[in-house]
Amino acid sequence: FGSLADRVGRRRLMLIGVVIFALASVAAALAPTGGLLILARLVQGVGGAMILPTTLSIINATFRGRERGIAFAVWGSTIGGMAAVGPLLGGWLTTAFSWRWAFGINVPLGIIIVVGVLLFVNESREPTQKRLDLVGAALSVVTFGALVFGLIEGRTYGWWAVNESFTIGSFEWPLPISPVPLAFAISAVALALFIVRGVSRSRRGESTLLEFSLFRISSFRNGNVAALVVALGEFGIILSLPLWLQFVLGFDALQTGFVLLALAAGSFVASGFAGASSGKVSAVVIVRVGILAEIIGIAWAGFIIAPDAQWGWLIPALFVYGFGVGLATAQLTGVVLQDVPVELSGQGSGTQSTSRQVGSALGVAILGTILFTTTGASLGASLDDAQVPAEQRDQVVSAVVDSAGGAIAGLGENPATADFADDAKAALSDGTRASAFTAAAFLALGLAATLRLGSGKREDEESSPAEASPPSRS
Repeated sequence: FGSLADRVGRRRLMLIGVVIFALASVAAALAPTGGLLILARLVQGVGGAMILPTTLSIINATFRGRERGIAFAVWGSTIGGMAAVGPLLGGWLTTAFSWRWAFGINVPLGIIIVVGVLLFVNESREPTQKRLDLVGAALSVVTFGALVFGLIEGRTYGWWAVNESFTIGSFEWPLPISPVPLAFAISAVALALFIVRGVSRSRRGESTLLEFSLFRISSFRNGNVAALVVALGEFGIILSLPLWLQFVLGFDALQTGFVLLALAAGSFVASGFAGASSGKVSAVVIVRVGILAEIIGIAWAGFIIAPDAQWGWLIPALFVYGFGVGLATAQLTGVVLQDVPVELSGQGSGTQSTSRQVGSALGVAILGTILFTTTGASLGASLDDAQVPAEQRDQVVSAVVDSAGGAIAGLGENPATADFADDAKAALSDGTRASAFTAAAFLALGLAATLRLGSGKREDEESSPAEASPPSRS
C-alpha cells in the first residue's frame, strides 16, 4: 500500500484505510462467532496497512528541516503512547461495559480522523505511467504471511515435529512433520522470487513493488535493520507484563491499563524533548539515547518482577521505558527516510513499516517462546520437587502454559490444587523476567546496529542550497 499511495494519492489511500478499519471494527463488535471476529480482524489489518505507511509518507513529503524532526517526534511518541493508552481504554470499556465496545470506540475516532484529514492534510502523489506490480505484491504477501504464520504458530504446532494437529475446516495436516517448516520454506522461496523478479524488472525499466535502489542508500538500509531489531525488543513488556499483572498480582484489565499508562506518559514527554532537540542534536544521538532508556527501563522492570513484587516500583521503570520508545521510534523513522527521494516516500515508508512489523512478529515468537518455555520448565521443576505424580504435573503445566497463566486463579480456588497456585505464580514470574531480560538484550543489539547510521540529517540539509546534490546511494 505504500507503493500504491505514491501513485493514487497518499491522503486518499489513508482515508480509504480509515474507513475500512472503522467498518471492520463495527463487524468485529457485532461478530456472533469467533470465526467472524477473526475475519473482521483480518479486514482491520488491511485497513491498518493502508494507514500506517501513508502517515509516514505524508510527513516525509510535507515537512523539511527542523519541522520534520518535530513532526516525526510527535508521530513516534503518539505511536508509543497509544500502545499503552489502548489497553487502558480497552480495559475500561471491557470491564465497565463489554469487550465489543473496545471495537466500537474506533468508529467515532475514525470519524474524527476523516474530518481532520480532509480539513488539514494536503494531497500528494507522484505522477507515473507505470502500472502497479501486482505479482510482486502477491509474492510479498506470501513471503510475510508464511513467515509470520511460522513465527507465531511454531510453539503451537511444533517447530519440526507435530505438537498439535493443524486443521482448516475439514482439512487435516497429513504429514508427520509440522506445517511450520513448510511455511518457512514457502516464505524463503517467495522472497527469492520477489527479489530476482524485482531486480530484473527494475533493470528493464519496468515497475516494481519496491524500488531496490533504495537499499543502496546507507541510512535506509542500515536504518531498516536497526528498526527490525528494535521492534523485536520493544515487545518484551507489551507482550508479557499484562499477563503477569493480571494472573500473578491479580489485577483486572482496567488496573493493568492504569499501570501501563506510565509508559504512555513517558512517551509523550519524549515528544516534547525530541521536538525541542530537533535541529540542535543529531537524530541518531537521540535514537541511541532512546534505545538506552528502553534498555534501562525494561531491565529495571525485570529486576522488579516477582510473585510478591510491589507494583508501584514498575511505574518509574515503565516511564523510563516509554520515554525511550518515544525518542527511538520517531527519530529512527526519520533517519530511515532521511535520504529517500520524495517521489519514493510511499515505498520507503512502507518498507520501514514492514521491517517493524516483521520485527514485532519475531518479538512475539521469540519472547513468547521464552516466556512460556521458562514458565513451563520452572513450574515442572517445582512440582517435581514437591513429588507431584508425573501425569498430574504435566496436566498442571499444560493448563498454566496453554492458558498463558489464566488457569492460575482456578488452581487457587480448587482445594486439590491450591498448593500449586503459588508455584505457578512463581513460574510465570520467572518466565516474564526472562522475557524482559531477553528483550533488553535484543535492544542492546539494536543499539549496536545504530552505530552504522550517519548523522541523521538529510544531505540536502547539511549543505547550502547552492551546494545541495541528489542523495548519495553509496
